Amino acid sequence: MMQRETLDKLGAVLFLLAIVGLVVYLIIGRERAYQSAWDPENLVAASYTESLSDGQARCTLCPNNCLLSSGQTGVCRARRNIDGTLYSLVYGKIASRHVDPIEKKPLYHFLPGTNVYSIATAGCNLQCKYCQNWSLSQQNPENVEYVEMTPQEVIDEALASGSESIAFTYNEPSVFFEFMLDTAELAKANQLHTVWVTSGYINQEPLAELIPYLDAANVDLKGMSDEFYLDITSGRLQPVLDTIVALHEAGVHVEITNLVIPGENDSDQMLSDLISWVYNTLGEDVVLHFSRFHPDYQLLNIPPTPVETLEKARQMALDTGLHYVYVGNVGDASMNTTYCRDGSVGIARSQFFVTEDNLNNGVCADGTVISGVWE
Repeated sequence: MMQRETLDKLGAVLFLLAIVGLVVYLIIGRERAYQSAWDPENLVAASYTESLSDGQARCTLCPNNCLLSSGQTGVCRARRNIDGTLYSLVYGKIASRHVDPIEKKPLYHFLPGTNVYSIATAGCNLQCKYCQNWSLSQQNPENVEYVEMTPQEVIDEALASGSESIAFTYNEPSVFFEFMLDTAELAKANQLHTVWVTSGYINQEPLAELIPYLDAANVDLKGMSDEFYLDITSGRLQPVLDTIVALHEAGVHVEITNLVIPGENDSDQMLSDLISWVYNTLGEDVVLHFSRFHPDYQLLNIPPTPVETLEKARQMALDTGLHYVYVGNVGDASMNTTYCRDGSVGIARSQFFVTEDNLNNGVCADGTVISGVWE
């Protein structure tokens, strides 16, 4: 009897040791795989860089123009100098992927009612205090779970999902520029539309390389002063304006979103300056979205935007002469409806979904031609 009890105890001990050994093996294996993922031989060299003396490199992808010594990572967290060469830390490391309605981007005048396959990585070249996607944008790639994907695998999943477009979105897609460009090129070859949801904080040379592969963009124009940009985003205004103009002049379908934050960018002067710039620079048919702020990330002390403020901003834009002005993050369907000249409904929306579409390739029954991309 004693011998059997001893054998049972020995067996239990051996079983526990086996379990511990397996756990240790898995942890070591995972750690080795983790370390391997960030070895230069497994990374893609970054484009738009300048190699300098003493192993330094300057990133020229965005207006931050980070000067990095070996071992340093850019403001975006996604590009690192390793022994004098700049590498992308996020090429193919997809941290989020979903199928969304195109209206969620938001794009209201681009293939309404269709789905868009959306991807993101970690990192962002701005540091917006209110970011709703901060768990992606303000994190180091090493600290975010991801799935390794090739551009072809992204295309295959997008096609299998029945989506008509691919969106680079959620974080700032400029930080995964190399992967975005490779994927956008493949998308064109596979008759998929491409959508860029962006802060617009990118230098003109890489933007010019990307533009031929873009069909639509929603640019987040956060405010109309350098002071606001510096305080809230750590960036500057002019590069964003330059991006919007370049996209518009190249024929990319552009819609603009302005998140209205109480006490920060909601003054009559700030709103008027933004509306006037859009109207005078881009014309009366450009789509403008005013979006309601909700407390998030580092701005938890600011209340949601009063609906009255958004209604005022929309009316100011309409009075200036803009034809298509919408209000996001509110439940009022009337402020998300596209109207024809006679006041009839062209497209009605509820939240992110089209509930009524009376347009024939962008033309109303009364003959009003609504600007946009409809098929």
